[in-house]
Amino acid sequence: MSDSSGRTVAIRVRLDVSYDGTDFTGWARQPELRTVQGVLEESLSKVLREPIQLTVAGRTDAGVHAEGQVAHFDTAAGLDVDKLLHRLARFLPKDVRVTGIRPVPADFDARFSAIRRHYVYRLTSAPYGASPLQARSVVPCRPVDLDAMREASRKLLGLHDFAAFCRRREGATTVRELQRFDWDRTGDLLTAHVSADAFCWSMVRSLVGGVLAVGEGRRTAEWIAGLLNERVRSSSVTVAPAHGLSLIAVDYPPDEDLATRNAQTREMRTVPSAEGCCGD
Repeated sequence: MSDSSGRTVAIRVRLDVSYDGTDFTGWARQPELRTVQGVLEESLSKVLREPIQLTVAGRTDAGVHAEGQVAHFDTAAGLDVDKLLHRLARFLPKDVRVTGIRPVPADFDARFSAIRRHYVYRLTSAPYGASPLQARSVVPCRPVDLDAMREASRKLLGLHDFAAFCRRREGATTVRELQRFDWDRTGDLLTAHVSADAFCWSMVRSLVGGVLAVGEGRRTAEWIAGLLNERVRSSSVTVAPAHGLSLIAVDYPPDEDLATRNAQTREMRTVPSAEGCCGD
């Protein structure tokens, strides 16, 4: 794409992406492994005839699904949204789909502009396990006390250091604001709804695994609340299987607030002390 003077001008493009993570080694590109990023970048590069590199809202692990993943890339090619969407539908394998494409402001960053990410985790307490059509996305579990699980989940809400629930990454903070963690039941199907400004590595699956232990009567709500005082990953928390987890949506601010949000996200956060100025 060129401006009036003939200079090449890159435009930023947002992709909305859905995938079945079963046969992918996670989102992030890895040599000689099948990843969502690798498959998408290869297809986009062929269609647009230029090297494409994607930035994503959340790097999902191997086996984790997405119904509302968001990524962006910059391109100098002219953008015909409808044509690109249809061409990608032919190029891409059946387990990954681009469901939306649109130009966005240069300040839009799929990762740093995000203000909230929403996940669901699906379980079934049916005595026969997950049905064949659900087997790739629903995890069998024992009968559980849903009220106990809801109580345990509420104790984790708010701004905390979730180190006990996160795999360590050098230099990365484990302070997060957990904004939603609740459960609903439809027949034998149990669904956890988990939303936060961001998540650290394996956090959602660890939260689900911890609360599930409460629901099965193996732990108490007080135990899980006490984990918020720990500063290293807890060996007492079982990480729930990957295939029950799906990223369903990512929220972004209005265009005029994108640059401010990018700067805020890059700041290293800490949990406010009891003597801090803010909060109740």
